Amino acid sequence: MAPEALMPQQLYRVCDCQDFNFETTDDLEPLSELPGQERALEAIRFAAAIPHSDYHLYLLGGHGTGRHRSVLTLFEEAAKARSTPSDWVYVHNFNTPHQPRAMSLPPGRGPAFAAEMRSFIEDLTQSIPAAVERDENRAQIQAIDERYQKQQEAVFAQLDKEAKEQGFALLRTQQGLAFAPYVEGEVNAKAYEGVSEEEGQRLQEVLSGLQSKLKEILQEFPRMERTRRQEQTELMRDIVADAVREPLSAVKAVVVDVPEALKHLDKVRKDIKANFQALLMASQPGGQQQAAAADPQPRSEPLGTVTGLRRYEVNVLVQHRTESGAPVVHEDNPTLANLTGRAEHVAQMGTLVTDFSLIKAGALHRANGGFLVLDAQKLFSQPFAWEALKRSLKAEQISIENPAQSAGLVSTVSLAPQPIPLKVRVAVIGSPRIFYMAQQADPDFAAMFKVSADFSETMSRDVERDELFARLIAAMVREAELLPFDVEGVARLIEAASRRAADSQKLSLDLQHLYDLVREADFFAREAEAKLVSRPHVQEAISARIRRADRIREASHEQITRDIMLIDSEGSAVGQVNGLSVLQMGRFAFGKPTRITCSVRPGSGRIIDIEREVKLGGPLHSKGVLILQGFLAGHFLPKAKLSLGASLVFEQSYGGVDGDSASSTELYALLSALSELPLRQDLAITGSVNQKGEVQAIGGVNEKIEGFFDICKARGLTGKQGVMIPKANVVHLMLRDDVVAAAANAEFHIYPIAHIGQGIELLTGVPAGARDEEGAYPEGSVFGKVEARLKAFANLGKKDKEAPDNGSEADETADDEGAAEDDQAE
Repeated sequence: MAPEALMPQQLYRVCDCQDFNFETTDDLEPLSELPGQERALEAIRFAAAIPHSDYHLYLLGGHGTGRHRSVLTLFEEAAKARSTPSDWVYVHNFNTPHQPRAMSLPPGRGPAFAAEMRSFIEDLTQSIPAAVERDENRAQIQAIDERYQKQQEAVFAQLDKEAKEQGFALLRTQQGLAFAPYVEGEVNAKAYEGVSEEEGQRLQEVLSGLQSKLKEILQEFPRMERTRRQEQTELMRDIVADAVREPLSAVKAVVVDVPEALKHLDKVRKDIKANFQALLMASQPGGQQQAAAADPQPRSEPLGTVTGLRRYEVNVLVQHRTESGAPVVHEDNPTLANLTGRAEHVAQMGTLVTDFSLIKAGALHRANGGFLVLDAQKLFSQPFAWEALKRSLKAEQISIENPAQSAGLVSTVSLAPQPIPLKVRVAVIGSPRIFYMAQQADPDFAAMFKVSADFSETMSRDVERDELFARLIAAMVREAELLPFDVEGVARLIEAASRRAADSQKLSLDLQHLYDLVREADFFAREAEAKLVSRPHVQEAISARIRRADRIREASHEQITRDIMLIDSEGSAVGQVNGLSVLQMGRFAFGKPTRITCSVRPGSGRIIDIEREVKLGGPLHSKGVLILQGFLAGHFLPKAKLSLGASLVFEQSYGGVDGDSASSTELYALLSALSELPLRQDLAITGSVNQKGEVQAIGGVNEKIEGFFDICKARGLTGKQGVMIPKANVVHLMLRDDVVAAAANAEFHIYPIAHIGQGIELLTGVPAGARDEEGAYPEGSVFGKVEARLKAFANLGKKDKEAPDNGSEADETADDEGAAEDDQAE
């Protein structure tokens, strides 16, 4: 029996304002948590509280469901109860410069330590030169010079005395030291001329002995000079050590309770004492630049060596305010460098150099001791990022990595900062698809991300939840400082949320869409100089949003109304029916009628899906067509083989077709072609079907109904037009006002169909028919005519087998059988 059309109240669920006890959103207490997401919020709280390190969190759900805001809000609540983590700094490693040392300091002390070290360095530029130039210190240095000079003069005086006793004198000439004859207290170069050979030989021996002693003395002088310099160096070191003692004590006072920092300051003191000469140069005006220009970083120096006073600076990597709680960091661009940090380079004298002061923190450093939130798609799309994050979490330490080294592209020695211990809870936000793919692709992902917060895209709609939704709207209004919404405006937003959910018993939790609609309604209210946002303003925002996006819909419908795309909205035809599809253009969807036709002939029982044959049909559509074969086999000629050849096609369809929502429509066309009964063209149909003939729910039912309604309205409503939908889809109806009004005026009808028999009876005006006690369909019924036609095909097939050479029909049947074999092989 054909069903009755739905009543207008079944087409749209109105939000009853009598259920509310407020006048405007100003009367409501804003909702602090998302409604309908209790399961997901519980998972976030669990992940934030559990102390074990491998209980990281993945938030899955649709876009706009509030995942980012929820996890940040709940993490921030949990962070307040946690202690503030330590500051981290990097300092120069005096033993191995390419491995800077990481140092932990109490929260808030990192910047203070760095500031004191900067003040200390500034003091060095003043105190070291002042100490060296102090009178008493210069006197000590000069005393060492004078003492060694006296020692040298005494040695020469002694040698001169010995030489004079033997007849020679030690003289200083332009060419250096030399011996000359010395007679009667005077130097006389010609005094020994004319002496005997024996005397001359003796004088020569004496001269040779004196020259040997002079040579020995001159060879001893460099050692004495080194000793002199060493004494002066030690004295200078002591002077510098005294000069830095007081400034260094001020720095120690800042970190007196940090043993590691005190050890570092002792190394600083020793390094200053050992390198005071370079520091003296650096302390002069422009000295550091001169030192860098003279020797920026010699190749013989280890990588990471820092010249001058810069080596004593402190690089504050991470700092926290005292008593600020644990950090919550949202890294929007999780590249390798942004996650684990990086060592930057600067150009000096045509060479790229780096040192500890150029180390920059990553998100893991900033979130250490707290919480880190990442975007799944961005994380997995960045080279090396996921592997670096995984290594850090498994090792519980942060190692700054060079991307080229991670890829194995280079093997040179680079800066290798000391790793920092890591304790962090990571939350990754992404789609369910990425979540399940990651679990399958990497077992480590499932082992580390043990907690999933699954955000629902809808929630049930009842009076209690409508009130929660109204409070959610009130929170949005106050946050954005918008005009208050009256109760009618709130009711229209709730109805829009039901339409968004495509279910009259559900509310969409797409908060981004709701927030946008709230702001747009506020805009139109202000344009109208209203003090409250009401239903007309919300409706205007909805209509304006559709107008901005529906150019393609108008163009598509225009092709139908101009008869370019052939769609009948009146009359009847055999094997022809109006199907309904939904086109999705970004976030805007609209319904579009499509003509579906069917032709039949004797054959091998194969139904040809033309869309599939030309590779325009998807697997779900092909499945729907195969179900039609199952329906025919189960309902007709139970003791005989079907001898049917049929073809189905979406007319004027030039794109891909997928989904089984048109399978019931195709079945109606097939039954019409077999029974030769015409189908009403003023009805459009949607719904999938199973092998038992039961019509099943489909998606996009509102858009499909409105798509056919727009065509009928443009051509003129006749009062007979309408749409057949699955009975299971009645709860999903949230139709436009004009469609509901047309239904109320009996100008347009929506029929709920539970079984193919109901639908074919409505389309043909002929009873579908049911088998009697003898197993036969009533003569003249739709199913009776179908079975009779199929029986005729079967009988014709038997005759063809008995006389296979009698004409083209036998050949056609053989061709169909061959095609069926090819189809099975395919």
